[in-house]
Amino acid sequence: MAMPERDDTDLLFKALADPSRRKLLDLLYAHDGRTLGQLCEHLAMTRQGVTQHLGLLEAAHLVVAVRRGREKLHFLNPVPLQEIYERWIAKFEAPRLKALENLKQNLEKDHG
Repeated sequence: MAMPERDDTDLLFKALADPSRRKLLDLLYAHDGRTLGQLCEHLAMTRQGVTQHLGLLEAAHLVVAVRRGREKLHFLNPVPLQEIYERWIAKFEAPRLKALENLKQNLEKDHG
């Protein structure tokens, strides 16, 4: 999987830095395909404020908007988060998982 360009990565981290944008992502994770009105119900801010946050999330490719008739539905796109996980988190997690596997095998040998 190709990593996003530096500007895309910077935009992704900027998008994730704001608690309101993280709340929007949580809302879409819980129930994908929400309208602006449905998202606004859960945030103490104006529609314009929510629209601006959604715009930044779309620019970071974390949210995809799809028109259905007169409605605009917003969907979570987890791909950029997976790319961040693979690049920065997974490589630090692997040695710990290997150590736990080795510990398990040693304990099983001792008590097996």
